[in-house]
Amino acid sequence: MSKRALLEVIALDARDAVAAAEGGADRLELVTDMAADGLTPSLATFREVRAAVPLPVRVMLRASDGFSAGTPADLRALTETARALRDVGADEFVFGFLDETGGPDLRALDALLDALGSPAPPRWTFHRAIDRAASRESLRKHLADLPGLDTYLTAGSPEGVTDGLPALLAEAALTQRGEPGYEPVLMAGGGLHLTHLPQLLAAGITAFHIGGAARPQGWAGPVVASAVREWRGALGGLGVSFG
Repeated sequence: MSKRALLEVIALDARDAVAAAEGGADRLELVTDMAADGLTPSLATFREVRAAVPLPVRVMLRASDGFSAGTPADLRALTETARALRDVGADEFVFGFLDETGGPDLRALDALLDALGSPAPPRWTFHRAIDRAASRESLRKHLADLPGLDTYLTAGSPEGVTDGLPALLAEAALTQRGEPGYEPVLMAGGGLHLTHLPQLLAAGITAFHIGGAARPQGWAGPVVASAVREWRGALGGLGVSFG
């Protein structure tokens, strides 16, 4: 029996979360401020979403646009926010930072993992910072032993999935083989279109991430259940009514 592909949907609030669940989403990425490509939501928003739906919720940890963790003071503030989110029940996260050379900022990643690591390291996604890395392969090798890392969210290119298809297909093959550094789930997202799915599914990719594709009115409008349901159907397995 084939495994149902995972569909993750970006949510900005509880209304989005309910619509995503109704459409058949498997998981949410909770963010605020998509004008900055997604920043850390408030504790109040997390609580509202957590109360609204039973879906897993991965919370973005990112204080500003770009992929730098900022100054030491900026990083301290982000780790305090991370602890506060953990304290109110957040148990899955999304983050990832690059240093000035384009390599992974291990100082920042270690600081966040220390902040989040009680009682046990949470599951987390390294987000599309990988698409801006100087070397995708080197980044994966440096992160291979970090606790809790179970997913890479990537378009294969800073320009999106259409441009990044060759990289995604190559990495899918390495992931399938379990090559060192490629054990985490490869989640395709970033300019993802329904037309990309046949090739990505055929390559063995089993996780997909959508944001604007779930919002027919654009980012000014909410997630719409029927839009999510179209993706759920294309990936296999129709969504069920949620109430």
